[in-house]
Amino acid sequence: MIVLVGILIVVAGFATRRNPLLVVGAAGIVTGLLGGLSPVKVLETFGTGFASSRSVTLFAVTLPVIGLLERHGLQEQARTLMNRLAKVSAGRLLACYLVIRQLGAALGLTALGGHPQAVRPMIAPMAEAAVERRHGTLTEKARERLRSFAASADNVGLFFGEDCFLAVGSILLITGFVNATYHTSLEPVQLALWAVPTAVCATLVHGLRLLRLDTVLARDLAAASGRPADAPAGARAAATLTAEDSK
Repeated sequence: MIVLVGILIVVAGFATRRNPLLVVGAAGIVTGLLGGLSPVKVLETFGTGFASSRSVTLFAVTLPVIGLLERHGLQEQARTLMNRLAKVSAGRLLACYLVIRQLGAALGLTALGGHPQAVRPMIAPMAEAAVERRHGTLTEKARERLRSFAASADNVGLFFGEDCFLAVGSILLITGFVNATYHTSLEPVQLALWAVPTAVCATLVHGLRLLRLDTVLARDLAAASGRPADAPAGARAAATLTAEDSK
């Protein structure tokens, strides 16, 4: 039971908003020492785990590339593209991205999207441009809501889509554990097929929430500017100028 102190360290560290890397590292060291491992063995375990998971350091290559693309106008090009697609709203855009993200994850293409390489530089700016084309300048609250929904489209699509791919790590872990523990012959394809109905339900539920986002943003922005929810962006600007003139 004493080795569970590591869990308390993680909970306390996250609750006090400490550096996640330091919290997890400290919890691992404490757990190893309380479990009877020597300091050298703990260090060896950390090294083995890092060497077997070198893919987690790919962000060191991804982030500079994304930074260079943004510096040379990636977000501006995404906004320009969105301004040309007059009939595409923010909700429809995010719903389409949700479906694409989930289908890609179901086929094992988990790196097809993602927050640093897709949501922040392209999807979120395109969604913001779609709303600004219809309602004018966004309030800070509306902008944060829109960005959170863009991030949620990626999260939901990846989380529920990857379980439909029979070679994903979680599926292989479950089948290996169940077969070794209960002496069964569970196949990965069986778990993947059972994950399909859940993925479909997740797409329908969150897709409806994304489509409803257009109405919610229109209502909030109309309330903030004092104009009808269905009025165009020009009416909002006129209302703003009238309010300023009256002052």
